[in-house]
Amino acid sequence: MPIRRILRHTPWPVRRRVLAGVQHKLLQYVPAERRLAAARRVVPLAGAPARRRVAARVTERATPAGVRRENLDRVVTALETAGIDWFRVPVHSVTGSAVAVPEKDRNRVISLLETLSASAAGMLEVVGPKGRYGRRGRRTATVLRLSRPVTDPGGSLVFGPEYGCEIEFWREVNGNLVGPRSNPVADVVPADEPVAEASEHVYGSFSAPSDPASYRTREIFTMVSPDRVAFPIDVVYTWVDGGDPEWRENKARAIGENDWVAEVSGLACNDSRYASRDELRYSLRALHAFAPWVRHIFLVTADQVPAWLDTTRPDLTVVSHREIFGDTGRLPTFNSQAIESRLHRIPGLAEHFLYLNDDVFLARPVPPEMFFTPGGLTRFFPSTALVDSAPRRDDDPPANSAGKNNRRLIQQAFGRVLTRKMKHTPHPSRRSVLAEIELRFAEQVTATAAHPFRHPEDVSLLSSLQQYYSYLTGRAAPGEIKYMYTDLADAGTPMRLARVLHDRHLDAFCLNDTDSTAESAAEQAALLGEFLPAYLPFPSPYELATPRAATARLELPRTPVVARQTSRAAQAPEMVQPHPDIALPAQPTPPSASDSSVA
Repeated sequence: MPIRRILRHTPWPVRRRVLAGVQHKLLQYVPAERRLAAARRVVPLAGAPARRRVAARVTERATPAGVRRENLDRVVTALETAGIDWFRVPVHSVTGSAVAVPEKDRNRVISLLETLSASAAGMLEVVGPKGRYGRRGRRTATVLRLSRPVTDPGGSLVFGPEYGCEIEFWREVNGNLVGPRSNPVADVVPADEPVAEASEHVYGSFSAPSDPASYRTREIFTMVSPDRVAFPIDVVYTWVDGGDPEWRENKARAIGENDWVAEVSGLACNDSRYASRDELRYSLRALHAFAPWVRHIFLVTADQVPAWLDTTRPDLTVVSHREIFGDTGRLPTFNSQAIESRLHRIPGLAEHFLYLNDDVFLARPVPPEMFFTPGGLTRFFPSTALVDSAPRRDDDPPANSAGKNNRRLIQQAFGRVLTRKMKHTPHPSRRSVLAEIELRFAEQVTATAAHPFRHPEDVSLLSSLQQYYSYLTGRAAPGEIKYMYTDLADAGTPMRLARVLHDRHLDAFCLNDTDSTAESAAEQAALLGEFLPAYLPFPSPYELATPRAATARLELPRTPVVARQTSRAAQAPEMVQPHPDIALPAQPTPPSASDSSVA
């Protein structure tokens, strides 16, 4: 029997030790150009064993918020049918929900929950006190949890008990209702506290802004905590199809017109930098599943539309480089740093947004507070990697050159030395700050926008400069995120992906391809083709049921781009003015369905 098949059925602790031994001991004897291929042959990704064996409901489509809703509604419907009083309470968990029931109805409630758990692959567990299990533990439990784990048809993804509905037994003491544990608002409520209805977003930040659902509660729980983000947040992606013949022709022409490209780092225009291996499709799946609080998605492209993308969605807009460059910079551009320098000019973009490359993926449900403070500050995630302290050289890798240029600007402006790089995570951003940086460092930002390929004098506005600038002007704070970065060409990547697939312990990860040979490109594509569908098997609403034959061209209205930008901006309320000495343009109004660009 092949070792790969044996490992697929091996318990995870054993498999992990075996794979670690293979990675560290055997692969060193494999030629470097063949290590990734050898690692892929040994490390099985698809069919990774579940964290534990549970009975699960099999479905072709599911989201964390949807599974949580189903579990909550099952409990609420059963309580209503049985005539048992209840009210919903907020919880600290991002993925869970909870309802309060009277302690005096304990026996009726437990019998009802046991009936529910006995049907349709249900699970009934004791949450508190800890250490109590089974039927006997339920009789004295203060909190129970009912759930229906969910898996895709291949069994590669389970939304487990953490998405269940928790049932709290509340006691009446001296005219008050007393809860068995703390929650974000109150664990003691007057017994005569008025009953009220509250929409989903009141109970927690892990919900869609437009979610129409509401649930019965007590009036105190309709008051949102000051610890919650209450402003709209958009997402901006940049994407390119490097295999598009028209785009490749334009790139070859641009290289011929810019002799300096051959004299600097080959990383400035290598093919792997522009390769599309369907990462965007899966990054959007992750965004849809793990960040339902996003208001609108903007996809910035060189007039390209992915073959599978549904551009009729009212919450998604495809934006051309022409719209954000206008009469500035230089087009066509093949410089991601130039494109990033124009993103705050997207018509209709919210003041607060996340910027993602298509090789960055959310990995589990996250709240907006991970990226922004309730007061509107951006969070940033410093890496342990340091910016090279040596003076900038023209043959430095482009990322290093930009880091050193950022360091010089920060030192000149604030007398501080930028030392750490930023992690390859979603980058929380503010339009007003970026517009301010564009004015304050006009020469450097303008030069970056004018370079069609990565240039030694570029700055990296979105992925480093804005973070330090915001921090030193009082508009950003360090954040925490559980994150992984791995290079697809690294022979250790299959093992890292196997762990991510099994443990699902991260908030985000980046699957980067810095510079790969043509020989390794096929192996990397196969690795992604195995891992991404296993980790994110459920389609998002942004995918066409029947994809187009190939990458499509983006059609823009005949109205001049600059005129469209001006008219949209003129309709908008002012955004927060961050710096007293710099006046900024007004914030565009939120996009409507009619604003969405279609192919």
